[in-house]
Amino acid sequence: MKLLIQNGHVIDPAAGRDGKYDILIEDTKVSEIAPHIEAERADQVVDASGCYVVPGFIDLHVHLRDPGLTYKETLATGSLAAAKGGFTSICPMPNTKPVTDTPEKIRELLKRAKTESAVHILPIGAVTLGQEGEIVTDMKGMAEAGAVGVSEDGKSVMNSQVYREGMKLARENGLVVMAHCEDKNLVNGGVMNAGAKAEELGLPGITNAVEDVIVARDILLAKETGAKLHLCHCSTADSVALTRLGRELGVDVTAEVCPHHFVMSCEEITEDHGRFKMNPPLRGKADVEALKKGLADGTMDCISTDHAPHAPEEKNCSMMQAAFGIVGLETAFALGYTCLVEAGVLSLNRLVELMTTKPAAVLGIGKGCIAEGRTADIAIVDVRESYRIDASAFASKGKNTPFDGMTVKGRVKATIVDGEVVYQG
Repeated sequence: MKLLIQNGHVIDPAAGRDGKYDILIEDTKVSEIAPHIEAERADQVVDASGCYVVPGFIDLHVHLRDPGLTYKETLATGSLAAAKGGFTSICPMPNTKPVTDTPEKIRELLKRAKTESAVHILPIGAVTLGQEGEIVTDMKGMAEAGAVGVSEDGKSVMNSQVYREGMKLARENGLVVMAHCEDKNLVNGGVMNAGAKAEELGLPGITNAVEDVIVARDILLAKETGAKLHLCHCSTADSVALTRLGRELGVDVTAEVCPHHFVMSCEEITEDHGRFKMNPPLRGKADVEALKKGLADGTMDCISTDHAPHAPEEKNCSMMQAAFGIVGLETAFALGYTCLVEAGVLSLNRLVELMTTKPAAVLGIGKGCIAEGRTADIAIVDVRESYRIDASAFASKGKNTPFDGMTVKGRVKATIVDGEVVYQG
């Protein structure tokens, strides 16, 4: 099978390519990139006129809820949502039921992904058995089975000695430690960012220290152990500052920002409703600006979604009763383009880099580029068209987003995984 993408503007930060090129794909690989390739050479032609052709997006942080919580999401629905969002590789977090905490569970996930997933699945194993924070998992076995990282996402390993042991094992086995930074004792029943808006709504607040204390601890533990540390869903100004400081101290630390944290502040919450409840919470305007600056100056390495689907009854209620979480796979690029590129915060090249080259570098994998001889994982995006986000049309089972009805630009027109068109809008 030969697939030809014609007439598109290719942006590939890894290769330094930015211009009009055609791309010929044979089977699963890119075979040729040239200013013009004859259509007769291909079995299928995709016309990308007026669109940008970019490496397939890589999401380091998603929740697929499968196994055990499939009323929220499945491997099939979550991966289709990823494809609709231009993602060709995603990292599902281990907080499923049962927890992904053994080599056998990693192998089973990858086996299922071959037939059930529209995109590449890059598994994340748990740091401790059952995510109970007490006994470190078999990281050597999980790495050999195909895990690319470990995380206790959804919570932090509060016992620092156990976490230090986990970091050492992760380093020894080439696994990235993906840190959910939350001091559970400091949360103290909070449901949204602490401050004037929480007081206005009569809701208990979550202070920035809940995140910042664990960010600092994890950076120091990574310094001591030599672990490769990746800070998930950073939401505060001090997380940015601490990431910068960690690098100055010689720590191998990277960090991600989620679209909801750079798009919306807690001051913009209009009512006490579960669609505004996420963890970490929407923060203050100063934090939002610091995150944007960190993305622009290179302190923050990538954009991930923390895609966290829930059933309607778990979100259509007060924040006091609602589950934490927001879906993000189908809105990430549009929110990034609208609120960062159109707003003059980033160039389009930088946005693409944050969603492709940089997350690939965090994992140390050969993805995030369009090059001859490499796997053909590609997204085609149109940034000209304005449209309104419609959560009811999501492929994800989860519709929980505060951005429903928001006008954006940046629509994914097609997603190609292993040389096959898996989504075409």
